[in-house]
Amino acid sequence: MAEPHSHSLPSYLDSSHPGPWGIYLQQVDRVAPYLGNLSRWIETLKRPKRILIVDVPVQLDNGTVAHFEGYRVQHNNSRGPGKGGVRYHQDVTLSEVMALSAWMSVKSAAVNLPFGGAKGGIRIDPRQHSMAEIERITRRYTSEIHDIIGPNKDIPAPDVNTNGQIMAWMMDTYSMNEGGTTTGVVTGKPVSLGGSLGRIEATGRGVYVVACEAARESGIDIKGARIAIQGFGNVGGTAARLFNEAGAHVVAVYDHTGIVYNSRGLNVPALVEHVKSTGGVAGAADTETLSVNDFWSLKTDILIPAALEGQITRDNADLIHTRILVEGANGPTTPEADDIISAKGTIIVPDVVANAGGVTVSYFEWVQDFSSFFWTEQEINHRLEAMMRAAYSGMSAVARQHGVSLRTAAFIVACSRILEARQVRGLYP
Repeated sequence: MAEPHSHSLPSYLDSSHPGPWGIYLQQVDRVAPYLGNLSRWIETLKRPKRILIVDVPVQLDNGTVAHFEGYRVQHNNSRGPGKGGVRYHQDVTLSEVMALSAWMSVKSAAVNLPFGGAKGGIRIDPRQHSMAEIERITRRYTSEIHDIIGPNKDIPAPDVNTNGQIMAWMMDTYSMNEGGTTTGVVTGKPVSLGGSLGRIEATGRGVYVVACEAARESGIDIKGARIAIQGFGNVGGTAARLFNEAGAHVVAVYDHTGIVYNSRGLNVPALVEHVKSTGGVAGAADTETLSVNDFWSLKTDILIPAALEGQITRDNADLIHTRILVEGANGPTTPEADDIISAKGTIIVPDVVANAGGVTVSYFEWVQDFSSFFWTEQEINHRLEAMMRAAYSGMSAVARQHGVSLRTAAFIVACSRILEARQVRGLYP
């Protein structure tokens, strides 16, 4: 397997520390032997199509002017317009946004959506700013990237620390600059502005659906299964609720405030209410606290990392004792950890399929905006579940065919679709 520094990295990345982009390159290398004649196009996957870095100057509430670094990366558009979230986080880097955009290319193709991959971000800690400042930052950022986004070019969506309100401001800013309301420029909007029913819960619901498919293949009954979840936002919280309703025991939840545990299963509805009132899981009634190492060491049927990337590394991979690991977050498992955990016989359901429920319902929202015809939540959930099951089934079949992991299988499916589109389109001019 090639090390990331063996690649011809662009001059703006540090070859000794390529960051998340280096992880993505390793994943592509593992797929190369399975691409057949399409492998002549593989360098397409290793180079983002377009990278825009913008300065975001904003007047703060105290009258001073602050400058923030903003990014929008479009990795590939061979199969359709770019699609991907915008995150507001103080540790956002170009390498991270590049990798996330590439994973979106793979994710969209793995689920067979007519999108390419894109991603955006601003280096900002939103907790340090008022809502008025966040609005001004959002509007200025949207204006700066205006020329490369649009319903047929690149469609942003919510990600870490962004939400429906921020998407509404992005849509409004884009529309004002265009001179007409353009609802399809972003997804994850409020329903009142052309957002889709079921969008907020979509990623967590998709995680639940593929976890159930993996459990079924492994002979695990969801009723009574022991589940541990890292992250308790839209993804982890929704998945926990659905597992709880199906009779599973969610025994531990780990978020930014701490870790709560109950060997008999947490009271998930009560935990949801506790988080609403306190902002985190810490201190919830009828729970014990665990150390981080104890959380990762729990013997479970299903473990779901649904927080940030890089949470499971070679430093803690040996601790993990679960039968199925379902990646709710993007890139939570490093390649080294992937190998360690897989060697134990643990099935890893990769992020590019496991958390694709969000982009799938974003696709439904985009379609509904174009047609101005909106579906019921029941229709949306039914279509989401059907597409997630089909994506899991296709990935699982390729894994068995080639004797590879589900992650490599997902990349084989997705990269083949992307490169076939690249090959058929050809090079212009």
